[in-house]
Amino acid sequence: MSSDITLIVNPTAGRGRGAHAVRPAADALRAAGHAVRTLLGADPADALRRAREAVADGTGALVAVGGDGMVSLALQAVAGTGTPLGVIAAGTGNDFARSQGLPVRDPAAAARLTAALLRDGAARAADLGRVTTPAGPRWYGTVLASGFDSRVNDRGNRMRLPAGRFRYDLAILAELAAFRPVPYRLVLDGRAVETDATLVAVGNGTSYGGGMRICAGARTDDGLLDVTVVGDVTRATLLKVFPRVYRGTHLGHPAVTTYRARSVTLDAPATTGYADGEPLGPLPLRVDCDPGALMLLAPPQTRAKAPR
Repeated sequence: MSSDITLIVNPTAGRGRGAHAVRPAADALRAAGHAVRTLLGADPADALRRAREAVADGTGALVAVGGDGMVSLALQAVAGTGTPLGVIAAGTGNDFARSQGLPVRDPAAAARLTAALLRDGAARAADLGRVTTPAGPRWYGTVLASGFDSRVNDRGNRMRLPAGRFRYDLAILAELAAFRPVPYRLVLDGRAVETDATLVAVGNGTSYGGGMRICAGARTDDGLLDVTVVGDVTRATLLKVFPRVYRGTHLGHPAVTTYRARSVTLDAPATTGYADGEPLGPLPLRVDCDPGALMLLAPPQTRAKAPR
């Protein structure tokens, strides 16, 4: 494997933390003997083009410096290629890094771990969600959101303050005033389910929105997607249930139903899908688990304790 490492950077991630993370990350990788190249795209499309070129040219690893949005972009370049992905988490939510046991907002520590895993040849295979879109496949690492949670995501992305999970807490309150459950049609490994739902989340990973463990039992090594359906509930019930996502205890509520499937199709009127916090477009959308599509520079995944 090449000792050349490519950093792909979002300098605006985490209100500027991405830019500050580059030097300590690059210094730690160089100290481990790697030649480091840094990519800064003019826009997301240009950054993705450059990342794909680096992968095609045989870079030893692609390392995303930023938040979940930058990880999402990097996934499009490395999925199915065998090129390892490293993550220097410097964003606002950092759900992908947290779910994979990676350091958050400590770029030197994250880079040292990346270098050690490269040295030991210890990249591990991880599943990805693969969404079929008119523009081609899109891979994601955390959660596909639709319904109330995608509206919260949309509003949270437009808000400048506050930072972190509190931004999404405020977005929840703002969206509660107008939202109504919508009729969904789900197809889970060929089995149709029709239900009125407040939201449907399809998890490759466990969380979104800075630690909301909406699919708390999801794993990225089981070849399955975890589907969480929050049914037709009142605003008062939703207000009580939704904060429980930070511990994953919402899964025990009578209004919440969970499924596991290799393939999921979601359809609902006037509903947009988001994955890794990035918009996918309107439903219907088909999602498939892509087992082992990612070679990830991260510690071995441990089995999480069941939420209480």
